[in-house]
Amino acid sequence: MTTPQKIALVTGSHKGLGYAIARKLAQQAGIQVIVTSRKEQDGFTAQQRLATEGIQVDFHPLDVTNDSSVQQVTAWAQKTYGKVDILINNAGVNPTMQAEEASLLTMQLETMLSTLATNVAAVARITQAVLPLMQAQNYGRIVNVSTEMASLATIGSDYYPLAPSYRLSKIGLNGLTVLLAKELQGTNILVNAYSPGWMKTDMGGSDAPFTADEGAETAVYLATLPEHGAQGKFFAEMRKFGGPIALTW
Repeated sequence: MTTPQKIALVTGSHKGLGYAIARKLAQQAGIQVIVTSRKEQDGFTAQQRLATEGIQVDFHPLDVTNDSSVQQVTAWAQKTYGKVDILINNAGVNPTMQAEEASLLTMQLETMLSTLATNVAAVARITQAVLPLMQAQNYGRIVNVSTEMASLATIGSDYYPLAPSYRLSKIGLNGLTVLLAKELQGTNILVNAYSPGWMKTDMGGSDAPFTADEGAETAVYLATLPEHGAQGKFFAEMRKFGGPIALTW
């Protein structure tokens, strides 16, 4: 039986930005969050941490790079809740700190391919699996976590590290976002990407100026868009402009 609550699946949500997004969504009225992680113990630990705050979430293991794992979580969500309303594609990797990533001339092709596999192909995999559940009810909100480092409009002049593997993967993710939004035009399934900015996470490091909670704000905004909301757009983090502002691709 389908629950009247909105069901939100957040990939890679046992820590960092994903955890912050899951926490904020679970605090919204009428949203049941499914926290996911590759390792069961990590997921259960996150679930218990949230429970100490009085925030109840569900958990299911998920490795977005594994077909079987993706099919299992989708089948479980359908059996348990009858649907998935919100998909936050947060899980990703960033090899930017590797010395080879300072230049295209030293970048390792194996690193580039593995980064593309997680940041692009895995997003396509979980989206393909979940999308039929959204289409069955003509409702869905898909949020892809990207970065301003992937903006082709500014990539030639920005001050960020070259980071070719990471940038190329997020450029691919942005392309996936636009193509999927085009295919879903006219439906009530809205697909958007956003940049959370530089945050204090394992990926961002302790020198980052903002918290994961601040980075999660735009994700929650896009996950709860009303009907006829933004479609196929690329948003900045809300704190940057004091509200939801679309970036140039």
